[in-house]
Amino acid sequence: MTEETKTKKITKSEQDKLDQSEALKAQVLATLELQNTAYAAKGFDQQANLKVSSEEQQVGLVYGKDNNGEPTHRVMLWVLPEGNWQLVGVDNVEMTAIEAAGVLDEHEFPKFIHVTDGKNEKFFEMDFPPMEVDQIPSVNEINNYKQIKRDPTYYWSREMYQRLMDGLDDFHETVYTKTKDNVSNKNEIIEEVAKFLFLETFRIHHPNQQFKYEDKVLQFKDVFDWQYVEKNKADAVKQIKVAFDELKEHQDYKVTDDSGEAHPIFDVETHLRLAKPENYLALMKLIQDLPGVFLNSEFQKPKDKRSIVAGKEHPNLGHVAADVLGRVFDVFLRANFESKGGLGVYLTPAPVKQCMLQMAMHDILEESPEILNTKGKDGKPVFRYCDPTCGSYGFGSIALGHIERALMEVLGKETADDVRRDEHFQAMLEHSFVGADAAPLMVKLARVNMALLGAPKANIFKTDNSLTTPQLKAGSFDLICTNPPFGKAKSGVTEILEQYTTDLHEAPKGKDWIYKPTVYGRALGGKPNNKGRWKLSSSNIDMAVLFIDRCLELLKPGGRLLMVLPDGILCNSGDRYVREYIMGKKDEDTGKFSGGKAIVKAVVSLPSDTFALSGTGAKTSILYLQKRDAHHEDENTFANQEQGDVFMAVADTLGYIVKKNIEDYSTGVPNDLAAISGAYARGE
Repeated sequence: MTEETKTKKITKSEQDKLDQSEALKAQVLATLELQNTAYAAKGFDQQANLKVSSEEQQVGLVYGKDNNGEPTHRVMLWVLPEGNWQLVGVDNVEMTAIEAAGVLDEHEFPKFIHVTDGKNEKFFEMDFPPMEVDQIPSVNEINNYKQIKRDPTYYWSREMYQRLMDGLDDFHETVYTKTKDNVSNKNEIIEEVAKFLFLETFRIHHPNQQFKYEDKVLQFKDVFDWQYVEKNKADAVKQIKVAFDELKEHQDYKVTDDSGEAHPIFDVETHLRLAKPENYLALMKLIQDLPGVFLNSEFQKPKDKRSIVAGKEHPNLGHVAADVLGRVFDVFLRANFESKGGLGVYLTPAPVKQCMLQMAMHDILEESPEILNTKGKDGKPVFRYCDPTCGSYGFGSIALGHIERALMEVLGKETADDVRRDEHFQAMLEHSFVGADAAPLMVKLARVNMALLGAPKANIFKTDNSLTTPQLKAGSFDLICTNPPFGKAKSGVTEILEQYTTDLHEAPKGKDWIYKPTVYGRALGGKPNNKGRWKLSSSNIDMAVLFIDRCLELLKPGGRLLMVLPDGILCNSGDRYVREYIMGKKDEDTGKFSGGKAIVKAVVSLPSDTFALSGTGAKTSILYLQKRDAHHEDENTFANQEQGDVFMAVADTLGYIVKKNIEDYSTGVPNDLAAISGAYARGE
């Protein structure tokens, strides 16, 4: 046999592919070298090489020393070849960071990531999930950002994130397209997943729980076990169905609203729909049979931190970091939820929620940080957050992460502060997060969402109407972030409008009403005529107008409201009275506003496709208000505070385009809201 016949010939096409691959590698390496040079010129003159599994990508670390001679946080540089920009989502950013830097000590783990393909670039602050920002801080400012302390199981948790996400999506698709199994739409499958996640957290936190089945008393953890289902099949399904009906009433999963009414996660009419043992087995094995390497009860530091799992027992969902587990459910929900079909639920895109919370928390930390760690006379945290139209509590789950990070700013980052901070945050998980919604399914999903985040007692409940319910009390909240339903009310509006006239008083001659603002009053059930006298509004009033009034009523004096609103309310001439109600009328001589209930802090215009996935092209904006303080001599009237400059910005894109009913991040369009929230924080 000749040497020629031993060697396989390479075709021209194969050679072209090899040449193209080598060219891409060279291009990526050259881009990384340019990045290193650019950062060195900014003072990040120390470099370290990192590796990822993809040969076509390059990753490195840069850092420097600040003015005090202290080493700075690390910045990870991640360079992609052209044509791979679809990888630049928060999940892939986090996974790449862990793959490349997960074995590093905590202080060496990157605090920021700069991603580029030579044409596009994005910046992320490495919390969980990574938060897109508009720039990397300077070498002298970067250490002002606190490094999040990561639990030793964090890296293992992130590996479980991908496993759980893929598994839940596969399960959802299988039930929807093949097995069906007593569900009629995608949302019912999501609800069933929520029930199983609830049962699994119950099994973990209540290992000794028993339940009655026929004439027996059974141990729940023994029955709700994938191996038991594999062995007992239909009998196990019957037992688990009975267990769910009994355990859903457990007191540890009931919350009490401000009117004293108790709310379980699942009501008496809610039962397990799934009936086929193979579906029970598939879902339970996914969430129970988690892989892991065991160490002794003391955490050790092997070369690969990702192998650490707490304790000697088999790992379970209880070992998965709460923020990771909560994000699993949130992403699964957003990817599979159908907002059509009558529910009218619009899931707010993540960039919008992040922007709103970043702006609010920046101001709280700058102006009133003490409210975050203050306790009342009853020993409970005084700070309260609310979303009165909460849906699946997407705003609240993001607020939870921001508040936890803010506590690190307020209570310090030293080890001695850890216990005090953790104790206070645990108390906040039970008392500080409130939500309400009229859709029973959304409330169930919200409660499970927060339970997975470590807050099974979060005060989230169903209400017939958040505009009128006594379950939410006036003057109770420091921060409200919400995307309320808007559009013309269809029924019952006359009764609602009459309740929104408490600040309207009968004129001397009995004609119409006079408006006299009070701290907890309402008036937008009426509308002024050209003489300034108010009348009851017609039934075609936009519900968003009433929600502005309601949210201002619910806030404490000085509390903050960030709301998604239709643009018409902010610019239509017919809604001028609403704008004057909020900020008051302008004195033409002094140029100052007086008589309003709030100070307008910011208005951010959103792209027309913001809610395209929910089937609407309504043009919307973020409105940021701060309720005026009460007068020091009369707590029922407002202090005369000046309206300052209003921060205004326009977002044209959110970092993706809506394509074939999904959010497509591959096009390289910028997330304008990252730049906007950054500019707001810097006072630009």
